[in-house]
Amino acid sequence: MTSTRRSECPAGPNENGTGRLQTLGKDPNSAYLKLISTFAEKTGTPVVLNTSFNENEPIVESPEQALDCFFRTAMDAVVVENTLVQRQPVEAAA
Repeated sequence: MTSTRRSECPAGPNENGTGRLQTLGKDPNSAYLKLISTFAEKTGTPVVLNTSFNENEPIVESPEQALDCFFRTAMDAVVVENTLVQRQPVEAAA
C-alpha cells in the first residue's frame, strides 16, 4: 500500500507496513466490486478493509452472529447479505 493510500486507510497495513492486499478483476457481476466502487464514489478511497469479523469469540459465520456482534459492539454499520444496518447517531444532550 502506498504511503498516499496508507493515510486513507490506517487500519489496513500491519505494524511493519506490510499487508495482504487483494485485487479484483473487472467482473461487472461482482457484488464485492460494486461495493468497493460505490464506496470509492462516496469517499474517494477505493479500499474496503476485510478483517476477521468477531469480538473475543470465534469468527462470525452467519447473519445472526453478525447482527449479534453488531449490537454488542460500537460498529457504525454492518452489511448482512443485501441489507445495510446502520446505527442511528446519538444526539448530544442539550
